[in-house]
Amino acid sequence: MSTTTDELNPLILKNWENLRDFDPEIYGAIRGEEVRETEGIELIPSENYTYAEVLAANGSVFTNKYAEGYPGRRYYGGQEYTDVIESLAIQRAKDVFKCGHANVQPLSGSPMNQAVYLGFLKPGDTILGMDLSHGGHLTHGHPVSHMGKIFNFVRYKTYPEEEGRIDEAELLALAKEHKPKMILCGYTSYPRDIDYAMFKRVADEVGALTMADVAHIGGLIAGGVMRNPFDYDFDIVTTTTHKSLRGPRGGMILCKEEHKKTVDKSVFPGLQGGPHMQTIASIAVTLKKAQEPEFKEYAEQVMKNSKVLAQTLMDGGMKLVTNGTDNHMMVMDTTESFQIGGTQAEEILDRVGITTNKQVIPDDPNPPLKPSGVRLGTPAATSRGFKEAEMEKIGNWILEALKNHEDEAKLNEIKAAVMEMCKGFPVPGIS
Repeated sequence: MSTTTDELNPLILKNWENLRDFDPEIYGAIRGEEVRETEGIELIPSENYTYAEVLAANGSVFTNKYAEGYPGRRYYGGQEYTDVIESLAIQRAKDVFKCGHANVQPLSGSPMNQAVYLGFLKPGDTILGMDLSHGGHLTHGHPVSHMGKIFNFVRYKTYPEEEGRIDEAELLALAKEHKPKMILCGYTSYPRDIDYAMFKRVADEVGALTMADVAHIGGLIAGGVMRNPFDYDFDIVTTTTHKSLRGPRGGMILCKEEHKKTVDKSVFPGLQGGPHMQTIASIAVTLKKAQEPEFKEYAEQVMKNSKVLAQTLMDGGMKLVTNGTDNHMMVMDTTESFQIGGTQAEEILDRVGITTNKQVIPDDPNPPLKPSGVRLGTPAATSRGFKEAEMEKIGNWILEALKNHEDEAKLNEIKAAVMEMCKGFPVPGIS
């Protein structure tokens, strides 16, 4: 029996009523999170506000369905609609990122990278990737990651004092010395774009595969405001589907057509079992959104907002790693600027309703849980409708809060101003 839109709305409301009555603790936490997101400013660069349509798809009946395998090749029956949504997600990903093939089943960022390594390499093979403290991700070879135990990661560094430059001669020398099977570029806290042509030249010199992890900037690439690795003949590109792409929490492996079989086999059955079909439905919706003209405008505004926020902070005496930004993020060295460690700075900003995350700086002498810096980003604030004027205000509030962190009255004043501004900018999908 089909359900019409008129019948659906009361059903959704009834589900919420049932949750409230059955588990008031969980219901209360969900409602509390809605209030937190509504009353505060989200500046964690890996977080964003997704679309109402994505929330609807992610809470759909596809949660019920097992779909091991791929479209047309499943291990369970009843797949006519799962095949529709996954095929749409694959084609839309290929269209958005201009690639030969897309696997949309990875559960998130770490599994997508693990699937690439395990599919293309053998244990002990060498991968050349970015040093964690200079912007790389845990899955790019940090010893605490299981991947760091299975593969031999060699890490290159940047020149923060030269706006984060990556030296081609040094990269080539490392590649010639260690002979990696794969050269990986991409980052989790590097405020610059990547010179993919340079990485391709180095990889070709030593016969290595090229991989770009664009988890943070996938939406900015989709929006045409940052370089696309496939324009430089890269083999493999991975991206999460949340962050700047504004979708559900998931991952994708994009690649040349010639790598399709290796990628698909590595994801399933190599690493994962049944895919989360409700997430894949949400990814398909996200990728349709990414093809609309409004998404390009969104990506452009993310970049504008990032530039204004970075300049406001620097004008106020804040030292930024790489002295600026080419993307959606920046890393504040709060220790050098105000003698406040990253953990304390994060807590101070939380106190005034500005959500950030503590972050290591290049060659940080302090441990990751007590680092020297804080990472900021503009995707979520931009999704909410903030523009340059709001970003300048936010930058000044950050400076005032850190400079006056022992003044309770001042912090209360900033928090009140934050909440007042937030009233004029509804959170997508919530308010």
